[in-house]
Amino acid sequence: MSKANRSPEQLTDRLFATERQPEDFRFDAAVARVFPDMIRRSVPGYTTIIPMIEVITEQYAQAGSNCYDLGCSLGASTLAMRHGISFDNCSLIGVDNSAAMIERCEHYIALDDHSLPVRLRCEDIQNTELTDASVTTLNFTLQFIPPEQRSSLLSRISEATLPGGVLILSEKIRFDSGDEQDIQTCLHHEFKRANGYSDLEISQKRSAIEQVLIPETLDAHKQRLTDAGFDRVLVWYQCFNFVSMLAIKAA
Repeated sequence: MSKANRSPEQLTDRLFATERQPEDFRFDAAVARVFPDMIRRSVPGYTTIIPMIEVITEQYAQAGSNCYDLGCSLGASTLAMRHGISFDNCSLIGVDNSAAMIERCEHYIALDDHSLPVRLRCEDIQNTELTDASVTTLNFTLQFIPPEQRSSLLSRISEATLPGGVLILSEKIRFDSGDEQDIQTCLHHEFKRANGYSDLEISQKRSAIEQVLIPETLDAHKQRLTDAGFDRVLVWYQCFNFVSMLAIKAA
């Protein structure tokens, strides 16, 4: 088998297993190598959300439209969307600003057995061109964008979304109630322990990511989506402090 056709090596996430100098989390080559293992063991419900993106895409994709996976990383959501699109004249575009992610994503796309072409763009999702969208996915992506820049991005997505189109938005959230926040955080950490992460790994990952991933409340997300121009916003999935929403443009 040629190198071009081999799946990228998937490693176990041990990035935070030993003492290290604190630094902000980055989607670099080291993270890209372990990302499938990292996100599966870190995000409760991730393995449910991905196949359901296929189901949602099948319901809402429109003939002749564009479908976007913004912040596509290694293409898990992209591939789910690909298998949910039943129209040959749809365009599927994955966008990520990490060259390491896009490089490995290309391998996963090439190994997939679906015939619909996928275009990958290595660029900032805040600057990428968006037009005639029927389904757009932001799967745990918006949380890494500075809060003051989120409204602008969502407005651009809404303006590009066709009548009857949708945005799938998955996010880690926070809670107004201190008690609920403590309970949900505790359950999330227990989920990580059950998946083999040590207390040191949990602590160091949290320190690295807390200034990079800025969660908001569910109400804040719903209000922003409404303000951006979506006509209906609903939560279709939640597990602990992780949710996935569907924002719909009226037909």
